[in-house]
Amino acid sequence: MIQARMKLNENGRVVIPAHFRAALAIKAGDELVMELDDKELRIATMKHRIERAQNRVRSYVKPGRLLSDELIAERREAAKRE
Repeated sequence: MIQARMKLNENGRVVIPAHFRAALAIKAGDELVMELDDKELRIATMKHRIERAQNRVRSYVKPGRLLSDELIAERREAAKRE
């Protein structure tokens, strides 16, 4: 685990140290997600959150199965019924 101490400035801002930004591949303009969990602040990139969600879904989907194809087929069937 990497730790760093920093101070909150008068505007309520915190600077993320360069080695943290490098470890997370964060660049200026990247979208970040902040989460307050049991009085701890967690910061993650939106890209990481999406990748984590995709990995969770993959654990429930059999290899070779494409959910996108299934969704398209369902939408086409629904459109036929309308």
